[in-house]
Amino acid sequence: MREFSLLGRKNLPAKNVKIGNDSAINAKIPIGIYSCPSTLPLLSNPIKSVRAIAKKKLPNIRKIITSPFLIVNREQMTTRYRRITTNVLQEMKENKEKISMLTSYDYTLAKIVDNAGIDVILVGDSASNVIAGHETTLPITLDNMIYHASSVVRAAKRSLVVVDLPFGSYQGDSKKALRSSIRIMKESGAHAVKLEGGSEIMESVERILTAGIPVMGHLGLTPQSIYKFGTYTVRAKEKAEAKKLIDDATILEKSGCFSIVLEKIPAKLAKKVATTVKIPVIGIGAGLDVDGQVLVLHDMLGMTHEFNPRFLRRYLNIFEEATKAIRKYSEDVKNRDFPNKDEEY
Repeated sequence: MREFSLLGRKNLPAKNVKIGNDSAINAKIPIGIYSCPSTLPLLSNPIKSVRAIAKKKLPNIRKIITSPFLIVNREQMTTRYRRITTNVLQEMKENKEKISMLTSYDYTLAKIVDNAGIDVILVGDSASNVIAGHETTLPITLDNMIYHASSVVRAAKRSLVVVDLPFGSYQGDSKKALRSSIRIMKESGAHAVKLEGGSEIMESVERILTAGIPVMGHLGLTPQSIYKFGTYTVRAKEKAEAKKLIDDATILEKSGCFSIVLEKIPAKLAKKVATTVKIPVIGIGAGLDVDGQVLVLHDMLGMTHEFNPRFLRRYLNIFEEATKAIRKYSEDVKNRDFPNKDEEY
């Protein structure tokens, strides 16, 4: 027997849900976790699985327990999400399951992020800011990115690891873009690369994909072009730029990107992009109606405190707490309170 769960959603009746529009397979099935004979194979799409079982009629299904959450294939819960891949992200979009994404740059924090169940770890060129202390992302090198990515990959057991191609490693030269991507994949063991830009990087995207390397796009505010923009303000507020962004998203999808990051654009525009393209759209400062969200880990943990954009939600204030702890340590050392007898050999 194989299990799947049919769990209620807030906008559906409390006692049953209606599957599909076709009257031939439309059935009201009680909410709960079910098992079915192995002769009824579960499909990759849970909705299709329910429809297939409904076709075979309800007597073939044995109800186990009830629990109100969402539609999930029980077998997929134990196997499909054991390791996140680009295919899994696509399925998550199709099943309307939000994608969580955070940055990491070192083994210790990446291990925490992976263990917490984050779907995608981005080894971002933001390491230039939060790790190296640079004003922009431009100074970080390909060697730097490979070093950080290698540390993260060693920690990640479940998360998909995506690595930013740094400034100067792909712009204007698709062959260089391919060489840079191959170095990242071979030397770090990462799972995908991310590039900033739209139609202007299409040739690079297509060339990288010829090597079988998955590519994530990035539109809206693209930090590597900060000197072109001259400001970190919200992008694509004007009609012309908004239209170009939608066109670029479509181009990236057609070029073969498996996902796109949208940074700091109007929420309505982000929603339109997410419904226009079939690939997952991850937002940062792009509103709720996209397929997932990404933040810089050091920002959301409150390790940094100078950066305060509207889209940032801090879940901790590590800067404050760590400062207190370090001051206390210093005081204990100077006052001869550390180490004590229990901390000696």
